[in-house]
Amino acid sequence: MRRYIGDWLSRYLTKPLPGLKTLEPVDLERLAASLRPGDVLVVEGNTRISTAIKYLTQSTWSHAALYVGEAFQHAGGGPQGLIEADVREGVRRVGIEHYAGLHCRICRPVGLNEAEVARLVTFAGERLGHRYDLGHVIDLARYLLPTPPVPTRWRRPMLALGSGDPTRAICSTLIAQAFQSMRYPILPLVVPAASLDPGCWGCEIRVLYPRHYSHFVPRDFDVSPYFQVVKPTLDEHFDYRRLVWGDQPDGAGAGPDAV
Repeated sequence: MRRYIGDWLSRYLTKPLPGLKTLEPVDLERLAASLRPGDVLVVEGNTRISTAIKYLTQSTWSHAALYVGEAFQHAGGGPQGLIEADVREGVRRVGIEHYAGLHCRICRPVGLNEAEVARLVTFAGERLGHRYDLGHVIDLARYLLPTPPVPTRWRRPMLALGSGDPTRAICSTLIAQAFQSMRYPILPLVVPAASLDPGCWGCEIRVLYPRHYSHFVPRDFDVSPYFQVVKPTLDEHFDYRRLVWGDQPDGAGAGPDAV
């Protein structure tokens, strides 16, 4: 019964909402030129579950995927692949064209060498075929129904109410596990500790403690101080002087100060 309900729910949640469009869809050619293996692509989705995640996290971003390049091509997606956790199909590899028409942003980890990027990609690739955490989906679905406002301090813990099965994942937990497996920080807890030199004022050591991977959401890669934000529009020699402007349509932007 739980499997049947979960399947029905996943089909319902992944349907695009009529009329919901992004203001700035990604240019796939520029996206392809900007991506590097190890990058995290955060996405503004247009489905029912995307709306729930954006509401709960108070963020533009509802989905995240890890760019793996040519690795694991046998799983599909072509030469420029990303690994994501899909509600219906579980952990899978898709091509960049899968995100056509959606608003995207690249979050790039800083300082990784080739061997570390390979470890990151391998970690995600070894989980291809894992199932989506439907327990997590059921928790999210409750917030698609009219309910009283959820206090901000409760939103993040509520995203960790799913099954917790390590063989299942949602998009952000899969990527968080990959980075935490090599101790790369996302949004760790930072606790000051005493310096090894008692006579040194202001030399306190900042000790990082990892958060549980189930507490991460797509926006965390965007706000993390350890990821560089890359916008494909600006990554390829952007020059505002070359933009072509048209006349403002009749009535557009008219207001009390319009002349």
